[in-house]
Amino acid sequence: MYHFQELTSEQIRQTIDTEQIFTEWMRISREIDHRFRGAMAWKSVSGRKYLYRKTGAAWKSLGPQSEDTERTHQQFHDGRDAAKGRLRALTVRLDDMAAINRAMRIGRLPLLTARVVRALGRSGLIGTAFDIVGTNALYLYERLSGVRIASRLLATGDVDLMFDARTKLKLIGGKNKPANLMATLKTVDKSFQQTSKLSFRAANRDGFLVDVIMPANRDRLKNVGRTGIGGSGDDLVAVEIEGLEWLVNSPKVEATMIDERGYPLICSCPDPRSFALHKLWLSKREDRDPLKRIRDRQQAELVSTMLLHRLPHLRFDDPALGAIPKTLRDQAEYLRDTYTGDQRDQPNW
Repeated sequence: MYHFQELTSEQIRQTIDTEQIFTEWMRISREIDHRFRGAMAWKSVSGRKYLYRKTGAAWKSLGPQSEDTERTHQQFHDGRDAAKGRLRALTVRLDDMAAINRAMRIGRLPLLTARVVRALGRSGLIGTAFDIVGTNALYLYERLSGVRIASRLLATGDVDLMFDARTKLKLIGGKNKPANLMATLKTVDKSFQQTSKLSFRAANRDGFLVDVIMPANRDRLKNVGRTGIGGSGDDLVAVEIEGLEWLVNSPKVEATMIDERGYPLICSCPDPRSFALHKLWLSKREDRDPLKRIRDRQQAELVSTMLLHRLPHLRFDDPALGAIPKTLRDQAEYLRDTYTGDQRDQPNW
């Protein structure tokens, strides 16, 4: 027993079916957003009809009325109507699948965490400016491994967003577009508020926390402690944390996850190998809360064992992990050797 269990064949089939439908839903949604964005209409100019295409707030002429422009106009509207019809049908399928997912206990990611990730995803920020770190990353790793982790190792009341300051962040305000990160969180839950001015943390009325963290600056003389996220002065700031440079510079993994209500979403996290090694490092820090050190160690051992038994192609000697100190990477084998799970051959009488 390794604190995780296999999915049943029915759960595997249902998960794959849900992901396939969601992939097609995402493809058509992107097609509508890009290929059929805006509008196309005829306008009369000096007594002659011209075909115009609207993108954003600007109208651009595609030429006077002709067989070609009439064909372009018809193809645009027919294609958009067909795409929207397919999207509506797939939306119904996802609703139906969500009910089944709940009944089969497939949905795992906490609902509020999922909604925060979706809101960031709509802004194009997940996997670019932000990645999910901390305990919530385990939900993605269990999906990659095709297992179900014991709930006691997953309990959390917050979500950690790791900010990559190398990404040029643009949260542009406008119609239906949040002006900053706090505004994005308020689209999820209006009760979200900064816990203090210039804080890295937001909390809602139920005490759910969103923390924004980033790697510490190597140049201590330039270390300002926190870095603003959005363009306004009242937005969250990222607090600098030692050791996160290993995570931000490691490979990223992405997967479709399913939330507690049974709906899928795309999430991005640091590579599980860097997660395990980072947690191991945290577990040995003397200035770390003793209770957190215990949990860090458990999670490091758990992910290392999942890698060994479920993802053996992800090796700790991979050059892609070069950002992590070799002395820490060398401890991966120790993790695997010391964590063998529950090996008792007698019941706990």
